[in-house]
Amino acid sequence: MPVSPKMQSLIADLSLVLVALFWGLGFVAMKDALDSYPTFWLLTLRFTGAFLLMALLFRKRIRGLRRKDYEAGGVVGVFLFLGFATQTLGLNYTTPGKQAFLTATYVVIVPFLVWALRKKYPGGLSFAASFLCLWGMGLLTLRQGFSMGLGDGLTLLCAFFFACQLVAVEHYASKTDPLVLAVLQIAVVALMSLPLALLFETWPGFLPGGAGLWSIGYTIVFCTFIAFSIQNIAQKFTPSAHTAILLSLESVFGALSGIYLLGEVFTPSMAAGCVLIFLAVLLTEAGPSLVRSFSSLLPSPSEKP
Repeated sequence: MPVSPKMQSLIADLSLVLVALFWGLGFVAMKDALDSYPTFWLLTLRFTGAFLLMALLFRKRIRGLRRKDYEAGGVVGVFLFLGFATQTLGLNYTTPGKQAFLTATYVVIVPFLVWALRKKYPGGLSFAASFLCLWGMGLLTLRQGFSMGLGDGLTLLCAFFFACQLVAVEHYASKTDPLVLAVLQIAVVALMSLPLALLFETWPGFLPGGAGLWSIGYTIVFCTFIAFSIQNIAQKFTPSAHTAILLSLESVFGALSGIYLLGEVFTPSMAAGCVLIFLAVLLTEAGPSLVRSFSSLLPSPSEKP
């Protein structure tokens, strides 16, 4: 039975919430995995492992790769790598809370990018939801005063690259097989991470046991293989500005997992931040329907009182 466009959009949105959940739980897994491996070696393991798994499962899809597939995977993969690289480098010079907030500015950057590249105004609701989401992220992640430094500048750059990645996925997902696009972009990140690991980090020379091994496995399977596959497919049916708001739930799930799994403190300001982010999601989901309903109640300009 054919699925209506409205149902496709709803399924895509729910799938993106699932991705946000995987990434939110991934904060704890990455923190645990970093106890065993330095940053770029961890990225190399994470993306190489995911690429090998996807290449095996989707081998029939990638047999007939075309030039436009390589182009799409290269563009999206470079933006994704640059986002991870600048985020990682920036974390050396700023606090995790400030970085989480500044990374979330991609929710505001995406609508402006769409507007600039496509000359298409995303709508006032998109901007309102984006700024509401950013306000919530500030309450959720910022603990002390705010000032700008080198790490903060690098993190803003990382937010720009992540925004570019979201817009690029939306552009290419409608023109190529989204799963092939996921395989190629992950391969690009793996290939670009390895030289940095070799140049700037020391291979620890062991495989972690116990929780460390499970954490690396979680980042490979759930945070990379499943998450990016779902994201690419979902973005065929929902716009990038919409996607950015839904993926911002990652911060809420990350905060909740830190409280539950790591015993972190949940403050009133953090609770208020979560509420604002949820309101931004509700505005994104229900706002257009409410506006249409309200507009239908108003008399048309041609109608006389």
